[in-house]
Amino acid sequence: MIMNLPTATLLVSCPDQKGLVAKIANFIYSNGGNIIHADQHTDFSANIFLTRIEWQLEGFNLPREVISPAFSAIAKPLNANWQLRFSDTIPRLSIWVTKQDHCLLDLLWRWQAKEIIAEIPLIISNHANLKPIADQFGINFYHLPMTAENKLEQENQQLELLKKYQIDLVVLAKYMQILTPKIVDNFSQIINIHHSFLPAFAGANPYQRAHERGVKIIGATAHYVTADLDEGPIIEQDVVRVSHRDTVADLIRKGKDLERLVLARAVRLHIQNRVLVYGNRTVVFA
Repeated sequence: MIMNLPTATLLVSCPDQKGLVAKIANFIYSNGGNIIHADQHTDFSANIFLTRIEWQLEGFNLPREVISPAFSAIAKPLNANWQLRFSDTIPRLSIWVTKQDHCLLDLLWRWQAKEIIAEIPLIISNHANLKPIADQFGINFYHLPMTAENKLEQENQQLELLKKYQIDLVVLAKYMQILTPKIVDNFSQIINIHHSFLPAFAGANPYQRAHERGVKIIGATAHYVTADLDEGPIIEQDVVRVSHRDTVADLIRKGKDLERLVLARAVRLHIQNRVLVYGNRTVVFA
């Protein structure tokens, strides 16, 4: 089937100028490629052009290892930032958790059902509570307790584990620890789920504060982690209506449902190479 044939995807951002679509498409066409998906966006306020273009590798004249150097000759004069991804390169994920299991279980169920195409060889937690879930799914589990005294030492261990297991993406599935710059500066591909519609109610106890404020909707936000707490580029968000009859417990229950959905969507979009970050924003080619 055509859908199962391996493809290559280019994600490109550069200053906007005439002829960009033609130049990128012609690179693929002139080398015998068949484009199957193409999308683009121009942020006129920032004068930035962004595109995602995917083509079949069958019949493409350039070997995989030659595509990057060949395209760089086109990208350099455009002052472009770009990434090349192949559909049959399966990303390796590490999930980090604390005590709440709803996001972890949802991701693992979707992974088991092949809704999320990835390898998940590693779960890390600052508590041991969720080890039985890792055992159930046959995933290596590392319990690394965190205190103010040992945090830097444990983060060194986390980075070593990411290297050992060749991890491409970390998913914070309700990992209730603030990552220091040591982690963020040395591993940039981290997705977090936040239990509110950012930037509203950032930080702790958002449902309590939302209840006190009498909100009519609550939300969840999945974003990339940066050095600034809860301020990284947003990948996915969603909301659900609530009323004056809802208790804090009702808001938490509804919020957990949202957190599961929003995090799963964000992870799927990332591993499908549909997210392009520029500045502190994203374009999502869904």
